[in-house]
Amino acid sequence: MKVVVIGGTGLIGTRLGERLRAAGHEVIAAAPSTGVDTVAGTGVKEALTGADVVVDVSNSPSFAPADVLAFFSRSTANLLAAEAEAGVRHHVALSIVGADRVSDSGYLAAKVAQEELIRDGGVPYTIVRATQFFEFLVGIADAGTVDGVAHLTSAPFQPVAADDVADTLATIVSGEPANATLDLAGPDRRPLVDLVRTVLEVRGDTREVVSDDTARYFGALLGPESVVPTGEARIGTVRLADWLTTSGG
Repeated sequence: MKVVVIGGTGLIGTRLGERLRAAGHEVIAAAPSTGVDTVAGTGVKEALTGADVVVDVSNSPSFAPADVLAFFSRSTANLLAAEAEAGVRHHVALSIVGADRVSDSGYLAAKVAQEELIRDGGVPYTIVRATQFFEFLVGIADAGTVDGVAHLTSAPFQPVAADDVADTLATIVSGEPANATLDLAGPDRRPLVDLVRTVLEVRGDTREVVSDDTARYFGALLGPESVVPTGEARIGTVRLADWLTTSGG
C-alpha cells in the first residue's frame, strides 16, 4: 500500500513512516523540504499519484491565529481536491482533543475548521484527536515563563507519548476509514502544572513553577474538561515516568 505522510519529516511523521515501512508499505514523506508544499499546492499531485492513504500530521509554521487558519484551510482543501482526483481511499488527520471545546484559542479554532473541511470533503476519513505530547511539555513551560518563573494552569491534562500517537496512526492506516473522530490520550491525568514541574525536576531545570489559572494555553483559559477526553478514548501505553526514564525528558 502506498501511504503519503504530510508532515512526514516531523516528530510524528518520522515515527509513523518508520512503522509503516517496517510493515511493508511504500511511504512518501511529504514536506516542503522534500518538494511537497500543500499550501501552495506544489508537488501535491505528483506525490499522491497511486496513493491509497494520505496521513496529515503537518503543522503551521506560525501560530498566529490568522496564519494558522490560513495554513490548515488551504493545505487541507488542496489535499482533499488532489486526493479526490487521485482516488485516495482514506484520509487520516491528526487533530487535538478538546479543539471544539476551547473557542477562544485561534490555533484550536483552526483545527476545528480543518476537521470540518475533512468531514465535508468527500474522501473517506478518520480524524484522530490526540492530547498534548510529552515531548512538548518543556516548550509549554518555556512559553509560560516570565522573569524566570513558569506560570501554568492547574487544568487537567492527559498527555501522550509521540510513539503512542505513531502506533495508533499506523494501526488506523492499516484499517478501514471510520468516517468519525477518535480520541487518544496517555494513561496519566494530572494538572498541567504538576506534569511540567515533574518533567523540569527530572531534567535538572531549577526554575520555579507556579499554579496560575489565568495562564493561557494557545491563547485560551482552560477549564476542568477543556483538553482531556470526556467520553470513550484510546489510551496509550507509555506512562510519563517511564518516558522520562527512557528519554531523559
